[in-house]
Amino acid sequence: MTPNKRDNERVPISRHLHGEVMVFQPMTILDISQGGSQVETPFPLQVDSLHDFRLSLGERSVVVKGRIAHCHVGELKDGLALYRAGVEFIEPSEHVSTAIAEFLEALRFSRERQPIIDAEIAGDL
Repeated sequence: MTPNKRDNERVPISRHLHGEVMVFQPMTILDISQGGSQVETPFPLQVDSLHDFRLSLGERSVVVKGRIAHCHVGELKDGLALYRAGVEFIEPSEHVSTAIAEFLEALRFSRERQPIIDAEIAGDL
């Protein structure tokens, strides 16, 4: 007999119990500041909704909570809409604030304006 390796007992459910899963979806960051960013996604984001954003800032990757301030169709490409949304960062940790500040300083120093290509947003699947 195999011993139970769980710390907590699982209880069988006699009926269906529904839930949701959050997954990160790719997006493009068009611009960024200490307080927020403008992002482009292939799906609309609900105004005032809160999301977790994973940002690849050069060599560093951080997760920050953001509130959608506005969202509209940015452009139509090959018959598909690309949406632009303004994101307000909500109470970023000191670690996140420092990472963003250092990234912005590096951008200013290099004078390059390249989008962050590895950013993602957490959303329902």
